Amino acid sequence: MNGLLDILIDIASTPAILVALIAVLGLILQKKPVSDIMRGGIKTFVGFLVVTAGAGVVQGSLEPFGEMFKVAFNMQGVVPNNEAIVAMALTKYGTSTALIMLVGMVFNILIARFTRFKYIYLTGHATLYMSCMIAVILSVTGFTSAPLILLGGLALGIANTLSPAILQPFMKQITGNDQVALGHTGGVGYAISGLVGKIFGNKAKSTEDIKFPKGLAFLRDSTVSITITMGIIYVIVAIFTGGDYITANLSSGTNHIIYAVQQAGTFAAGVFVILAGVRLILAEIVPAFKGISEKLVPNAKPALDCPIVFPYAPNAVLLGFFSSFIGGLVSMALMILTGGVIIIPGVVPHFFCGATAGVFGNATGGLRGAVLGSFIQGILISYLPVFLMPVLGGLGFADSTFSDADYGVTGIFLGGLSNAGGKIAVIVGILVVLGIMFALTMMKKEKSTENNA
Repeated sequence: MNGLLDILIDIASTPAILVALIAVLGLILQKKPVSDIMRGGIKTFVGFLVVTAGAGVVQGSLEPFGEMFKVAFNMQGVVPNNEAIVAMALTKYGTSTALIMLVGMVFNILIARFTRFKYIYLTGHATLYMSCMIAVILSVTGFTSAPLILLGGLALGIANTLSPAILQPFMKQITGNDQVALGHTGGVGYAISGLVGKIFGNKAKSTEDIKFPKGLAFLRDSTVSITITMGIIYVIVAIFTGGDYITANLSSGTNHIIYAVQQAGTFAAGVFVILAGVRLILAEIVPAFKGISEKLVPNAKPALDCPIVFPYAPNAVLLGFFSSFIGGLVSMALMILTGGVIIIPGVVPHFFCGATAGVFGNATGGLRGAVLGSFIQGILISYLPVFLMPVLGGLGFADSTFSDADYGVTGIFLGGLSNAGGKIAVIVGILVVLGIMFALTMMKKEKSTENNA
């Protein structure tokens, strides 16, 4: 039995296999030929591995940049990094994390089946990280064994259903259809970026309409523009860091300028790989998901990782990253002036969350929306970790913490309930949210009935 559970946990925590199985199930439910089922499953599996590989390349090029930034500007503080904080937490909360993840995925399907929120969250690593945070907070509250797993799974299922739901109106504008949703832990930040763009932006002037002089037409190629822009930034930071430190600690003896240029090119290569993988996934998962939509969860939509929106506005991706990072720098400066915890901008979250926020802001408010929306998102993911850290118990005093906006909102909500009324408050709070979701579903059904009468 334990062996079977280990296999299920491994599948659930491996997004490429999980999403490939979802695609296979969808094709089986449509009674497709075996050849189509094999092709769809394998191409979805490979597509996710391509995206994962690209993300790994990007992250690998950003890690030394973060180190150089700290050394160059002599900053000490907390660096939000999901992988680092989860790695520390899993040593103590590994079993509860895995079980909450499995139960949470089941609740996600059930909530999608019986409410108006028809979103199946397929971003495996984000689900794992959210499970870990929930396990920590509920354990600190005093939950153990079955109550910890069931309540944590329900909280996870609710979070993974609501996050894509609040983003879907913006996703329709970005993609031009209602076939795919976004499943990523920066959801609140992206929604705020979209709202900022709608209020303060100018949709008529898109980031993708930026006109380059004929002599600079090559910059329209996103790979070229990303390489050049990141190259300039890396070289500047490398100069401030100093060649001696870089050659001794990061580049294995390679000249610091050459190393900086190489890392910038590696970053651009990672983005290129991500975009290729996204195109491969979308070509297979959307048609395959039709079977699940029709049979198991009517009208369900797959909620996929944030790079799925990158191809829709490549210029907004780069602008969003820069603007979010600047928001992080401004926040850090304010924290230094006011005292207390200092959050050092994490380049990885500011890239993925900032880039995605840029695409959302551009969809509703064009160039201005992309810049303002991602800037506000950058401030948000700088300050939310400050309020999240106290509810993580002993883990909150580590040198890292969770980065994306949804971790902050979900964690602060659960931790606030715990501080206000302990276990009872947490149980009541989670059930109230679930009750509201069902109430909204009933209201929609009644309204549909009245319109059809």
